[in-house]
Amino acid sequence: MNTSNRQRNDRSREHLTPEEVDKLLKAAKDKSLSRHPEREYCLLLLMVRHGLRASEACGLKLSDIHLAEKNMYVYRLKKGISTTHPLYTGEIQAIKSWLAKRQEMTTDRSGPLFLSEQCRPLSRSMVHRLVQRYAEAAGLADLNIHPHMLRHACGYDLANRGIDTRGIQGFLGHSNIQHTVRYTALSPNRFANYY
Repeated sequence: MNTSNRQRNDRSREHLTPEEVDKLLKAAKDKSLSRHPEREYCLLLLMVRHGLRASEACGLKLSDIHLAEKNMYVYRLKKGISTTHPLYTGEIQAIKSWLAKRQEMTTDRSGPLFLSEQCRPLSRSMVHRLVQRYAEAAGLADLNIHPHMLRHACGYDLANRGIDTRGIQGFLGHSNIQHTVRYTALSPNRFANYY
């Protein structure tokens, strides 16, 4: 049996709760787990807050980040709709912390936001390994977490906070609203005021 199929079948859901996200982000800050906790925390924070696919996060360029304007350009893959997102609470500081460490690694002021130790762009497989490492450290290994669960966590969190389906569609860059409906359909809060 294919291990990835077995892991997918073992999952009870495809997203993380806000509490699980907090545990994952806390583990990413742990300096005993990585030589680059600033990079990993910033990476995971941006992925979950902006619903980034691993490839989209790896593809972020320094020129996509506008700290003075407090926004970033999100280039969506899979025929998604690219757009500019505001940077939210804590994100600017996380980016600044990573950029200070990045500057120690290379003098290159262009190119990808997230670099490996060899000063190459992070790969999707590296992001996958990082997510698994921090999931295990956070006590979430039994959830078989993968990077796309951070994108789903974003969608479900937006739905649970009452953001309308069209708003979630635009935020996640879905060209087809059917891809967005899954988040609102499973939101327990949609039934909150029925009685």
